[in-house]
Amino acid sequence: MKIEQLNNGAATPQYATEGSAGFDLIANANYDIRPLERQLVTTGLCVAIPQGYEMQIRPRSGLALKHGVTVLNAPATIDSDYRGEIGVILMNLGEKLFSVKKGDRIAQGVIAPVMQADFTLVDNLTETSRGNGGFGSTGG
Repeated sequence: MKIEQLNNGAATPQYATEGSAGFDLIANANYDIRPLERQLVTTGLCVAIPQGYEMQIRPRSGLALKHGVTVLNAPATIDSDYRGEIGVILMNLGEKLFSVKKGDRIAQGVIAPVMQADFTLVDNLTETSRGNGGFGSTGG
């Protein structure tokens, strides 16, 4: 996948292990995120995602467990036709100030195939055993 560095300090994404599904996204600046505050954290990178794919941005489990920090709109989607800087909306759900330093791993990216649907307007949908039950209806 082609990437563009917006400045010399931007880190190239890398997979931590051979079996990693996600690659690390790295902060390109310093940030302080207070409890219950959200912050757009920049990466200094633009990407050219192939058509038919998306980049999903997901939280890092260690940040969530140790600090209560997550990706607010997880999984975030970066579309194949977007060419702007990749930013990650971090949310501090913890009780203490969370500091992001330039070079910190802040999230992970996953490249996934996508399909686009053809929509057809109908008068009625087919019946199912579940029907319109939702919001916990299958939990008993």
